[in-house]
Amino acid sequence: MSETLTSHASNVLHEWVRSESLRKHCYAVADSMHHFAQQNGADADLWAAVCLLHDMDYERHPNLEHSPTEGHPFVGVAWLRENGWREEICRAILSHADYANVSRETPLEKTLYAVDELSSFVIAVALVRPSKSIHDVDVAAVKRKMKDKAFARAVNRDDIVRGAAELGMPLDNVIAEVIDALKADAERLGLAGTSA
Repeated sequence: MSETLTSHASNVLHEWVRSESLRKHCYAVADSMHHFAQQNGADADLWAAVCLLHDMDYERHPNLEHSPTEGHPFVGVAWLRENGWREEICRAILSHADYANVSRETPLEKTLYAVDELSSFVIAVALVRPSKSIHDVDVAAVKRKMKDKAFARAVNRDDIVRGAAELGMPLDNVIAEVIDALKADAERLGLAGTSA
């Protein structure tokens, strides 16, 4: 049953998203969430499915002006509700966008917010390593790059810091866990590097 939730979510992602980089972002966030869910005794398949779906409408409806009612993530959530997806999933997806004004209450919602931007940032750090490998990324490298405002400037550092705080974990620990989670899926994410 739970296996079908993740594979069903993966099918929806592939129907909605053509961009390989956006798909990889969703895979990476799902990897991070699956990792945290396992550590917390939560439903890892549910958590991963939420992440595969959290940006499903971003390519078609990016909502760069942050409308509190239209575009991403509202279009995707409306479609999910129409197609019978659980409210827990829909609410978590809404909660990851601050402008949706849905408070983050559950561990699922807080973790999604904490790992969303961070997963992308860790990937960016890996891709500028000479080896292009996640295996050559550590917490210190990520923290150094966070201070470099010109690096991966689309990633909001404040969201990363706030996410860890909402989770009640030191930022260094959250970064370390995300690195570990992405290492486990390095091949699919294109982060195995030249040494692999």
